[in-house]
Amino acid sequence: MTDTSKDIWPTEIRLAPDRRALTVAYDNGATYTISAELLRVCSPSAEVRGHTESERKTVGGKRNVMIAKVDAVGNYAVRLTFDDMHDSGIYSWVYLAELGAEGEAKFAAYVAELAAKGLDRDHPGAK
Repeated sequence: MTDTSKDIWPTEIRLAPDRRALTVAYDNGATYTISAELLRVCSPSAEVRGHTESERKTVGGKRNVMIAKVDAVGNYAVRLTFDDMHDSGIYSWVYLAELGAEGEAKFAAYVAELAAKGLDRDHPGAK
C-alpha cells in the first residue's frame, strides 16, 4: 500500500469527456488520472471485494466501461456510477490516491488474475 496521508484533500475532480477516466488533484501536489476500468474492477464495494478475501470477485469484460455519474458522499468520498449500472462503491480520497499511485501495479495484477481465472477484459464474467 502506498504511504498516503489521511489528511490529503482533493482540489479538483474531473471526469474525462469520454467518461473513461477520472482525474483527481490533491492539495499535496499529486494528480492522478485513473481509468474507469481500474476504478470499476477495484471497486471498494462489498459486491466486488466481498467481506473476506475468499469472497472477492475478479470481474472481467470491463475494458470499455464508462463512468456515468460522480456523486459526492459527505466530504470524504465519491460514489461512482458506471454504465454497467454498478454503483455501490464509495471511493474515499485516500483510496483514490492509492489507486492513482499504484495504478500500474494494480492493473498488471488484475490482468494476470484474469488470465489465471480464464477471464479477459473484453468478455463479461466474474470468478
